[in-house]
Amino acid sequence: MPSQETLYNVADRVATITLNRPDKLNAWTAVMEGEVRAAIGEAERDNDVRVIVLTGAGRGFCAGADISLLSSVAEQGLDKKRRAQALKNTSVRKVKGVRPDFQRKYSYFPAVSKPVIAAINGPVVGLGLVISLYCDLRFASDTARFGTAFARRGLIAEYGMAWMLPRLVGVPNALDLLFSARMIDAPEALRMGLVNQVYPQDVFSDKVREYARDLALGVSPRSMRVIKRQIYDAMFQTLGETFAISEREMIASLLSEDFKEGVAHFLEKRAPNFQGK
Repeated sequence: MPSQETLYNVADRVATITLNRPDKLNAWTAVMEGEVRAAIGEAERDNDVRVIVLTGAGRGFCAGADISLLSSVAEQGLDKKRRAQALKNTSVRKVKGVRPDFQRKYSYFPAVSKPVIAAINGPVVGLGLVISLYCDLRFASDTARFGTAFARRGLIAEYGMAWMLPRLVGVPNALDLLFSARMIDAPEALRMGLVNQVYPQDVFSDKVREYARDLALGVSPRSMRVIKRQIYDAMFQTLGETFAISEREMIASLLSEDFKEGVAHFLEKRAPNFQGK
């Protein structure tokens, strides 16, 4: 199915999804939303893909929701039909074996079994920031800028952001970013813990590809899959529950083919050939 507002590419077992409305700083639309979800689903099903990178075309990552949509709602309000549609769009999709928390409109990223990396190549604001928070890792260009925008539009912390943001930057920083809706630069985002690393713009794409390629070719896909599930499930568990699960998962990992390969390639001093089993 041809895409209108995104690009999709696979190389070195890394799927790259590019938001492709550069003239609008990749402002988010319903079309883009559907295409991103379809692309992530395709990458999830493709056994040749082990890592997913989400980035933006041109000089920005995502400027938030398309302002034309916000203008329409501001002028016309939400009638009964629009309210019903808005609630439907945020309802839970029931998928067996996946927490309901990770089945909503944008919170499904943690349920994807493969690592999802946000390559923040420029400004990321509002809804764009929300989407980046649900990615597993965030790398930023030194030209990137970050802002919530919501309070300056008369809005609130959208799509579960009030749950996710404090877990990344702490409550005081989250309240600062949400109350003031001020823009921060990449170094401040790094100090807060909002991003994992900042790279100079001229080497940014190469550095992200290098990291993603290392995960895709040098790390056990099975290990990444299990670890990702452990981390996100642990947000809802006690230490005792997390400990018990880790003991079961350790036994399973010791019986896996990837464990055998992990030991073999180390002893034989060669590149690994993990199969994800």
